[in-house]
Amino acid sequence: MEKMAESSVLLSVVCIIVVPLLMKVVNWVWLRPKKLEKFFRQQGLSGTSYKFLFGDDKDSASMLTEALKNPMDGFSHDYFPRIDPFRHHLATKFGNNFFMWFGPIPVIQISKPELIKELLIKTDEFRKVKLSPIFNRLLPGLISCEEEKWVKHRKLINPAFHVEKLKLMLPAFHDSCVEVVNKWEMLVSEKGRVELDVSSDLMQISADVISRAAFGSNYQEGHKIFEIIQEQSVLAHHLERSMYFPGLSYIPTANSRKFKQNEGQMYTLLKAIIDKRKEETEAGEAVKNDLLGILLDSNSKEIQQAAGKNNKNNQNVGMSLEEVIDECKLFYLAGQETTSTLLVWSMILLSKHQDWQQRAREEVLQFFGDKLPDFEGLSRLKTVNMILYEVLRLYPPVLRVSRWVHKDATLGPLSIPSGAMISVFLNMVQCDHNIWGDDATEFNPERFAEGVAKATKGTSSFIPFGWGPRICIGEKLSMTEVKMAVSMILQRFSLELSPSYIHAPKNVVFLRPEHGAQIILNKL
Repeated sequence: MEKMAESSVLLSVVCIIVVPLLMKVVNWVWLRPKKLEKFFRQQGLSGTSYKFLFGDDKDSASMLTEALKNPMDGFSHDYFPRIDPFRHHLATKFGNNFFMWFGPIPVIQISKPELIKELLIKTDEFRKVKLSPIFNRLLPGLISCEEEKWVKHRKLINPAFHVEKLKLMLPAFHDSCVEVVNKWEMLVSEKGRVELDVSSDLMQISADVISRAAFGSNYQEGHKIFEIIQEQSVLAHHLERSMYFPGLSYIPTANSRKFKQNEGQMYTLLKAIIDKRKEETEAGEAVKNDLLGILLDSNSKEIQQAAGKNNKNNQNVGMSLEEVIDECKLFYLAGQETTSTLLVWSMILLSKHQDWQQRAREEVLQFFGDKLPDFEGLSRLKTVNMILYEVLRLYPPVLRVSRWVHKDATLGPLSIPSGAMISVFLNMVQCDHNIWGDDATEFNPERFAEGVAKATKGTSSFIPFGWGPRICIGEKLSMTEVKMAVSMILQRFSLELSPSYIHAPKNVVFLRPEHGAQIILNKL
């Protein structure tokens, strides 16, 4: 009798614990998604029907695998069907505003500029996506901070990106570019003309720049960090699609183990750089005018000021070592990858469009002749600037802006529940015929002749660096670096797109040419 009573109690305890948990799971994977699907349709929003647990993930993955089997048919800037065929299919079926499913999580796709503007301004309701632990670890620091932490980090990092500081970094830009340009000149002088896949060399320029400008070291010293970041980007892409299921990111797969091992290596390397810099400062050496030096100096002053005021919340003042390391990781990844991606597409499009290449060269020679480009001259390059904006419009390094709905919110006429995601696919916005005209998918830098506001008709439809309070802090640094590289290349070479070039844009965290950038260099 006692055993039966014990069993009954045990069964009751199990029911009390298991049944509510089971109901929560059922609600999460089925009841709530179906309820939200009906809720969205009642608001006039079209989208896919929710499929148990996996949502649209399987369909999306299979369509992408099929699309990537072949390159583009000719040189077309309308690559949307190749890089995201599922989203393209939905846009064709439902229009540019719809909902889809990332597992049991609804994703609302928007493309109307007024909604995008509202999304990027209302930073309290719409926050950076923290859905994928992998990408949160790949892109830490300022880009993923929220609220007070973001305000603190932005304040401490801002001084490093002031115009006067950028001017001091210009020699680093030049030294990084000249190594590659001299290498190309030697190859061309030997053969008269040479065909190269310039991708790796352009990546070297940007990696070298970020090593020098951020850490005062050269490319060789930062080479290991650069290699790790390249591998992390690929690993993150493979791991991303399964990260929505709770706990799955902690399963020790080969990729996740390698990702964690790389993180440890990167931490050790960056900590050594930071410790060395701190020792130099403590020994009385002057603060270096690179990103790390300015950040550490800004951080130190913030902590000292708080100590002088007897601030009771000193633990919330300044950055910890881990936070400084996170910002360094972000410098490397965002600074190197986004800039090299812009640079490689710029070289491809200048090689393809000889008329614009010649116009850009004439402007560069007018300002600099064969002399070293200076900061003032680079800031006045109107034609080069127009070309870079057009490259960013057609081939933005980061294709998607996503936000997580932190609490129930409204976006324009839409009511959106907490836990949903909102996504902006830049290709859909920046190539919208209603905004950009009939030539929206054609290369025409002339559209930026009177500036971005005129080209966009005053809308938030050109957002390669984001928009609003969280606009990319490194925009000026990146644009200055690319202008320097483009100017020095055009001073010395004419460019032709090789017949061996295969046009196949592919999105692996950043949008890059899948088969490289084969360009023929001719000495001027």
